[in-house]
Amino acid sequence: MPRLRQSLASIRQDHITSLTMQKQLQQLLLTAIQELQSQGVVPAEFTPDIGIERTRDKKHGDFASNIALSLARPARRNPRELAQAIVDALPANSAVSRVEIAGPGFINFTLNDDARLGVVRTVLAQGDAYGKSDIGAGRRIQVEFVSANPTGPLHVGHGRGAAYGAAVADLLAACGFSVEREYYVNDAGRQMAILACSVWLRYLESCGEAIPFPSNGYRGAYIREIAESVKTSHGEAFRYAKDIVFSNIPADADDQGNGDKEAHIDALIERCHALLGDDNYAIFSDAALENILGDIRDDLAGFGVEYQQWYREHTLVNSGKVEAAINRLRESGHLYEADGAWWFRSTAFGDEKDRVVIRENGQLTYFATDIAYHAEKIERGFDQIIDVWGADHHGYVPRIRASLSALGHDPDQLEVLLVQFAILYRNGQKAQMSTRSGEFVTLRELREEVGNDAARFFYVLRKCEQHMDFDLDLAVSRSNENPVYYIQYAHARVCSVMRQLAERGLEWNETIGLASLDRLQESHEEDLLDSLARFPEIIETAGLNHEPHQLAYYLRDLATALHTYYNAHQFIVDDIALRNARLALILATRQVLRNGLRLLSVSAPDSM
Repeated sequence: MPRLRQSLASIRQDHITSLTMQKQLQQLLLTAIQELQSQGVVPAEFTPDIGIERTRDKKHGDFASNIALSLARPARRNPRELAQAIVDALPANSAVSRVEIAGPGFINFTLNDDARLGVVRTVLAQGDAYGKSDIGAGRRIQVEFVSANPTGPLHVGHGRGAAYGAAVADLLAACGFSVEREYYVNDAGRQMAILACSVWLRYLESCGEAIPFPSNGYRGAYIREIAESVKTSHGEAFRYAKDIVFSNIPADADDQGNGDKEAHIDALIERCHALLGDDNYAIFSDAALENILGDIRDDLAGFGVEYQQWYREHTLVNSGKVEAAINRLRESGHLYEADGAWWFRSTAFGDEKDRVVIRENGQLTYFATDIAYHAEKIERGFDQIIDVWGADHHGYVPRIRASLSALGHDPDQLEVLLVQFAILYRNGQKAQMSTRSGEFVTLRELREEVGNDAARFFYVLRKCEQHMDFDLDLAVSRSNENPVYYIQYAHARVCSVMRQLAERGLEWNETIGLASLDRLQESHEEDLLDSLARFPEIIETAGLNHEPHQLAYYLRDLATALHTYYNAHQFIVDDIALRNARLALILATRQVLRNGLRLLSVSAPDSM
């Protein structure tokens, strides 16, 4: 079990002083149980995991706990008898009006009116900070996400990883963790060599050479644009005749299965390097990398995704850390040589087969650099490292965890979150969007069609491991079926009420409103109050479980409660006390909507 979730119970106990009513009740129960432990009623060595849930039926109070049922066996007591003992040992609390035992031993708590209404005061007093907690206690977490190879534009699959990873990081930060967001730039491997060679071959084409482009090269239109930029800067200084370039190069693969595309591209890379030399080869490599990486940076920034660290793979290699990690594995007997290659004994740690780290030609595999990279992340002092990967990397997880174990690290410090691909639909059919590259739908094209708000929200509407159907028509619709529009409209509606108030020459009086909260007795008001009080709990649960969809669904439910209230009652009424109390409630709702949308990087418009 990942360490962050494994230590959840202890974290909750350590930071029980948070302002949420749920935690106050947990503290009351903990105090009562400690008293029973001192009396020998409950075993002293037993550490209770105190669960507090909101009741579904208000007939059973506001909160319920099954702690008596879970303690009954170790205490060797009847659950109802133990529940009574716990209730008798509970300290007094001014927020609780009634405590009852129900069913086989549930302990139900009913709050008094002041505690129930106090959430409005809390929201308005805390403002943008409402919902945040210190449960993370400053523990350092690194979240690495997207990290797409800088070999082309980001596509819609990367977009889901970006939205999900950013939301997870922001939720963890709201829970009091110290979060660092990182993008790992794969700029030292074979794919970068294929990229540089592809740009050079397109450059030769632009110079007039009839180049048979390799089947394993990068073919997007962006490759031609980079090649043209090199030609603009350097003219035909790097032109070589086709016959020189392809002399004695192994045949490429054809439709009949003849040839070897891998040997073909590797030989072309070697020829490119030999003809150009290190310095001139770097012109093509650097032009490709900086152009594509710059585009990725701009695309992500435009999508509202920022990083504290862009970590370059070549710095890891050049620092000697990869070589050092490989040597540590070799010296500890975790590597062996076979068929000219060096293999890591990952089967010794539960992987399905051993893995190559150094190929027969002496080149490092991607796995070799990833071993060093993950070890280096832990050595930077993070308490937890979280990788957000595409679901197609599922088989890669065991070997990375195995390498951490072999290097003496705790593999539970790594948690890998796998994100499924997103499929776009229009008019109920899989979308065929025109793309500049002609190969895939880019994130930028999606953003241009539906906007950042819809893209960010729709991407986190499902658990990361679930397949996602992205309904483009729904995302741009101005209807209640569109959850983004529906939530934003709830925020805008409150703003509209305040404009109407000003148009009538009236003002909201906060003092009167907060002093008159006891006037909020309607069922719709009760529903809103309950929803507002749940917000901090939602943030903690969504953050600790890495499930931003919980926040998305909460915001939709809160918007429903607001719209229902709006349709059922007038807010700008003649009764001054009632008017200001209702305005206080909807202003608190607006604040929570704004806070929640901000955590998902979705705007909260004042009008729509």
